[in-house]
Amino acid sequence: MSTVAMVLETPRRRRTRPGEGGLLREEILVAAESLLAEAGDEAVLTLRAVAARTGVSTPAVYRHFADKDALVAAVCMRVWQELGHAVRAAIESTDDPFQGLRRGAGAFVRFGLEHPLQYRLLMMGAPRPDAPPDARPEQEAATACLRYLAEATRPCIEAGVLHGDPERIALRAMTALHGCVALMIAQPYFPWPQDQESFCDEVARMAGLGNAALGEMSAAALTGTPTAGQFATAFGDWSRQLTGR
Repeated sequence: MSTVAMVLETPRRRRTRPGEGGLLREEILVAAESLLAEAGDEAVLTLRAVAARTGVSTPAVYRHFADKDALVAAVCMRVWQELGHAVRAAIESTDDPFQGLRRGAGAFVRFGLEHPLQYRLLMMGAPRPDAPPDARPEQEAATACLRYLAEATRPCIEAGVLHGDPERIALRAMTALHGCVALMIAQPYFPWPQDQESFCDEVARMAGLGNAALGEMSAAALTGTPTAGQFATAFGDWSRQLTGR
């Protein structure tokens, strides 16, 4: 659909009554989400287009959003607020802490692939130079994701499956997961497996097992690049500890 078609004037809505500013803001966000979904490109998301879709004047939109960047960030954050629910639901779907972490990681990957535009804008776009780091929406989104994964690692540490600082473990896992999502979004024509769901699960498991192996190597005081024999011994001891065999 062309930009012209998207901004065709819709019937004017009634004037907002005092105290209804929050309702208008919600309507603006819904209209902006609709425009993004239809076009798949943030270029169409002008304040004028959103105003026309909402049925208000452009100045009315400016009263809620200072500029296009602020509007795009708000739209993306609406989606990202759902991520916590998805990750927590995945983690809580099993009583096994390591399986919970794997499922939570898989939920993160799937969520990013199901919302590629929002993921690209928040996690892959250039930060706004005029905004302090702790005020950037993309920083808020990334920090929230890291917190969810860190929370999921703590039961694994308590169970002896992982060793180390939960935030650092989560950061390593998130680095691998983000690499998977970003590459699949940026390079859709790569020879990806037909079963992308299974591939995403493999990446999540790789991140979890890699963290477990690295933690065990640290616990065994292996530094640098261990030999194959050292790694086999450390990993074998860890495996026997978990399985009792």
